[in-house]
Amino acid sequence: MVNLFSSNRRGKYLLASLSPLLLALIFPLSAAEVSTPSPENPSSVSKTTRFGRKLTVGAVNTLLEFDRFFRQSSTAVSERYLDRVADPKSDLYPLYLNFKQGRINQAELVASLPHVALLGDSLSKNFYISTVPSVFWRTRTELRKNWFLDSDPSPNSIYSLDERIDKITPLVATDYARTGALVTAQSGDEDLIHMLGHTPNLPGQVDQVLKPKRFPDLLLLWIGNNNLDWVHGASPSEREHPEKYLQKRVRRFREDYTRQMRRIISRAEGEDHPVAIVVFGIVNCGSYFQARKIAEELRAKDHNLYPYLEVDYRRAESLKPEYRQTATRLQRLLNNELQSVVRDLRDELQPYPKVRLQYSDALAKLDISKIEMINAHDAWHFSPLGHGRVAQAAFGAVVPSLDFLGIGSKTYGSRRSQLHQ
Repeated sequence: MVNLFSSNRRGKYLLASLSPLLLALIFPLSAAEVSTPSPENPSSVSKTTRFGRKLTVGAVNTLLEFDRFFRQSSTAVSERYLDRVADPKSDLYPLYLNFKQGRINQAELVASLPHVALLGDSLSKNFYISTVPSVFWRTRTELRKNWFLDSDPSPNSIYSLDERIDKITPLVATDYARTGALVTAQSGDEDLIHMLGHTPNLPGQVDQVLKPKRFPDLLLLWIGNNNLDWVHGASPSEREHPEKYLQKRVRRFREDYTRQMRRIISRAEGEDHPVAIVVFGIVNCGSYFQARKIAEELRAKDHNLYPYLEVDYRRAESLKPEYRQTATRLQRLLNNELQSVVRDLRDELQPYPKVRLQYSDALAKLDISKIEMINAHDAWHFSPLGHGRVAQAAFGAVVPSLDFLGIGSKTYGSRRSQLHQ
């Protein structure tokens, strides 16, 4: 089986050949869904619809069982970590001594390394709009080559955040971010397409980060960008006069985000190690739309450029020029709420000095107006250069949290080694 499916190209070809069968499985149940729930109205999903979706997802996953041979792990452990911690000059040398003396095994040694994790959406993935089979394949299998996680050492690859931290210390990095993810009320409110693509919303990602015994030392959240598609779910009158509608969306966003943050913080408060949580503000719409406008002008002159630019409008109407000003306003409103949520929760954390909560505007203020920073397929998502710039900005933002955790100092290694004594 491994030899039969030895390349991504061959896997995509097989997926394309299976597309009619997949549609036959998906269509009867998806067509029965009266409406696709918006993040503001997840309760519109009936129990019957949820059951139908799960049944369809189970059938498709069985049919596509072969894709596990291509699926990259969303967790990466630093190469040569054992050699590095065995160096007496290493900050983590106390952990190596525990391992050498038999107090911990190799799995426990890995668990003792600094752990960093990300919750997010498609702006944190190697994703762009293209053909349906290609998009479907990449959402299920492509879990690296992005600004957070890219272990490729070649000079032309993305110099990712995990690689930048790896210069300081060996680590374990886990990417829970998924394409199309929204800030919503509860787990299980994804639509059928996102369930098929293994792309949970924020509540489902929180479920995943809470499940392992080892909770991250540093947890990053950059999610909510998909919530900027304010046109989805809006009536014609609300599109014409969106102010009250925007306020309703903002209130719901705050409630849903706060609910998930409380789940994360509750776990962090009970950990035996310090935890730093960084909430990044939503993407800079103003500068992005500048790059998007340039792409539209270039495509008007040469239709070979940005071939999926118009397809974006079917995926997110708010990208249309007539809706961009409101989307930019919504971005500012949501970022104000994120700052307020972090401020309120930080006040509640005063009795827990081992938990550090930070809001960062590093990515909300990042200038992405240059056309080279957006993807050459859809002029929507990041290019490799864009991913690199995001990684650079994110690293600058998390340095205070790394200092708080003692990552890069003997404080961290000594603290972790004492847990096994």
